Amino acid sequence: MTNHNDHISKQAFMDELYRYKKGSVTRRHFLNVTGLGAATAVMGAAVPGLLPKPAFAAGDIGDRVILATWPNYHDPANFEAFTEATGAHVQVNVFGSNEEMLAKLQAGGSGWDVYVPTNYTITTYVSEDLIEPLDVSRLPNYDPSAFDPRYAEAGSVDGKLYAVPKNWGTTGYAVNTSHTGGHKMTSWKDFWDMTMDSLSGRTMVHDYQLTTIGNALKYFGYSFNSVDEKELADAEKLLIDSKPHLFAISSDYQPSMRSGDAWMTMCWTGDGKQLNTDIPEIEYVLGVEGGELWSDYYAIPKGAPHMDAAYALINFMLDPNVNAKEVLAHGYPSADAHTNALLPEELLNDPILYPAQDLLNALEFGAAVTLTDPNRAELMARFKSA
Repeated sequence: MTNHNDHISKQAFMDELYRYKKGSVTRRHFLNVTGLGAATAVMGAAVPGLLPKPAFAAGDIGDRVILATWPNYHDPANFEAFTEATGAHVQVNVFGSNEEMLAKLQAGGSGWDVYVPTNYTITTYVSEDLIEPLDVSRLPNYDPSAFDPRYAEAGSVDGKLYAVPKNWGTTGYAVNTSHTGGHKMTSWKDFWDMTMDSLSGRTMVHDYQLTTIGNALKYFGYSFNSVDEKELADAEKLLIDSKPHLFAISSDYQPSMRSGDAWMTMCWTGDGKQLNTDIPEIEYVLGVEGGELWSDYYAIPKGAPHMDAAYALINFMLDPNVNAKEVLAHGYPSADAHTNALLPEELLNDPILYPAQDLLNALEFGAAVTLTDPNRAELMARFKSA
């Protein structure tokens, strides 16, 4: 393939897009190979107001900002636009669980400027003095009235703002239906039973106690957040029994699902949408028994080394035009009405992003106690070492 090609096949385009999203190729390479670079240049010249304007007023904020975030959770083009607007390069560190994030901040010296905690963790960060209160005057793009309170209220503790909403979503599972023998998957019972039967050796679970233990608890109809010793014992037996049948324990499961090495995995909304878009036989399932509803936030850890750059990045990402591109790239729904007004109707009506109300009603937000509960931590450690 060369830059002189007049067209590119749909499959080749999707392959290049996935490589770009994963960071394996540069934006310049992606635009040149797909022909979008020339199209963007022509459109920008013909209609100067069409291209987005910088969401951050330029200033001297240093040459870098370090972001700790989840896998497959951003549009790399937005980071490049931020660098072009400010001169600060975005260095991305990926983590797989809130426990991992908490441990790194407790140890000190993470070097992070911005991180992306989940709703139920923020009170712990406040109590341990690991998070900076936010100066709203430095976030002109933040409009609290535009956010659905369900996905924004956890950012405030005792009346003080510590975090602003990024996205919300659900935790279900993705399954390649070409390997289920026509069986319609609908429940967490299906997930665990099939893991130990026809999908043995092909299932992945998160390297994250909240979801892996929580979804084992749902097999028995218990609360996703249970810390009851008997209920945790039941969940542990299920996890230990399933361990020999697992392909892997990892929160970065897309590569294995895409390659066909794995056929089923615990999955977050956006990953489910990305996989289903590119490989339609992979379906996203919310267990009828319930599971997790969550919201993620942008926050600044205590003593961030590049504070000006941290505020600049968060403000940039809160711009509705930037955030709309994020949603289109990663498939996680936004709680920001200004962003949603820019999104296509088919996305706003997508059942993966916006599940039916009966499925949504069965879900639980994570509880703060699960982050630090020693029984859940020890259970996860035994499961991983079994």
